[in-house]
Amino acid sequence: MESFAQPLSSGAARPGGRTARTRERVLEAVTAILPEKGFDGLTVEAVAARSGVHRTTVYRRWRDTGGLLADAFDAAREMPWEPPDTGTLLGDLTEVNRQVVAALTERPSIAQALIAASFRSAVAATALREFWEDRFARAGVVVSRAAERGEIGTDAGAREVLVAACAPVFYELVLMRAPVTDDLAERYARAGAAVAAAGW
Repeated sequence: MESFAQPLSSGAARPGGRTARTRERVLEAVTAILPEKGFDGLTVEAVAARSGVHRTTVYRRWRDTGGLLADAFDAAREMPWEPPDTGTLLGDLTEVNRQVVAALTERPSIAQALIAASFRSAVAATALREFWEDRFARAGVVVSRAAERGEIGTDAGAREVLVAACAPVFYELVLMRAPVTDDLAERYARAGAAVAAAGW
């Protein structure tokens, strides 16, 4: 299942010709190496060896570690993720948060590894920001649907609502390293729903 917070799913097959298959093998290697060895272990040589793609090909197409990471985020934006539709804003935000929790707590966490690596590469940081812009743009429909149902007013900002719901989950799990509780996803989803109700 594709996820709001999962930058790349290892082993996710994509249709295409030889070039697409090469890219798939390389990005699978990236998502395997990064959680194991971190940014410093993610070299072109390591990716070439893990993927079976000649290092000359990897250098020519991706150039360096930053290029590999950026393409991982680019590939994520190409995935057919759609926001949940539970029939209520609280339900939708809770499901989004459950996806965030799942992506950040799987072991190894590709999402956490890619986020951490983005602090070491300006190219990757830009790609990560574009990834989040894409996700927030797609997820904004949960707020517009709620307005159409009459749950909230039409003046609620989708980005503000989503940040209010999702950001605390990242804070708890990534920064605070807090344990996951059963109510974590819904608790902060309620914060997002409150922002929507207030018309921020």
